[in-house]
Amino acid sequence: MSAMPAAFIGHGSPMNTLEYNRFTDAWSVFAASFEKPRAILAISAHWYINATVVTSMATPRVIHDFYGFPRELFDFDYPVAGDVALARHVGEIVDPVWVGLDDDSWGIDHGTWSVLAHMYPDADVPVVQLAIDATQPLAYHLDLGARLAPLRDEGVLVLASGNVVHNLRAIDWSMGERGFDWAQRFDDDARATLCNDPGALGDLVESDDYRRAVPTPDHFLPLAYIAGLAAQGAVTPTAFAEGCTMGSLSMTSYAI
Repeated sequence: MSAMPAAFIGHGSPMNTLEYNRFTDAWSVFAASFEKPRAILAISAHWYINATVVTSMATPRVIHDFYGFPRELFDFDYPVAGDVALARHVGEIVDPVWVGLDDDSWGIDHGTWSVLAHMYPDADVPVVQLAIDATQPLAYHLDLGARLAPLRDEGVLVLASGNVVHNLRAIDWSMGERGFDWAQRFDDDARATLCNDPGALGDLVESDDYRRAVPTPDHFLPLAYIAGLAAQGAVTPTAFAEGCTMGSLSMTSYAI
């Protein structure tokens, strides 16, 4: 049996949950291209705390972690099961890195369910979500991604969700499916790195465009987990659903 794919998804606006566009279509096509996983380990930009923790409840709650959107989005439900055994197993395979178990404080947020609504609309694949430790440098997340590699041989899809370029203050709705020059340039630089030397992801921090493209690291760091997995397996990711929107968001996604 071949290893289960892993992917970084540029999730963009929560409205992608309810919409159908070339990005959401690409997520659906990607999910249909391989056997359904037995479970999903999701790493979302929206669980960004001061520890490495994994959800360990049997029935995770659906978190609507946003405001100012239509009522229909707040009413959206994704009644997926958790996987307590997988949560505990994550801590075992990444040892000696410490991973806490969260029984009741979190669940799955829109960084996870906005994507899975298109990949697995029946909510029939159990999901656990891994928090991003905000206290740790990028190298820590690359290493943790590499340590998660055994999951792929166990039928678990590692799904990271964020945006390579994510600058909400610079959004320009009139830009449509276009990015500012600096956003497109950084997205292109990230693609060149991921598709040639994923272990060198940290070099992007030195880019002249990094501060504008990544004003905060929360949406960028999920990419480090896929880069770490790719470097560990000596494989290079493939880009799909490429492009920027609204000037300052990248929707580019990668799979290995």
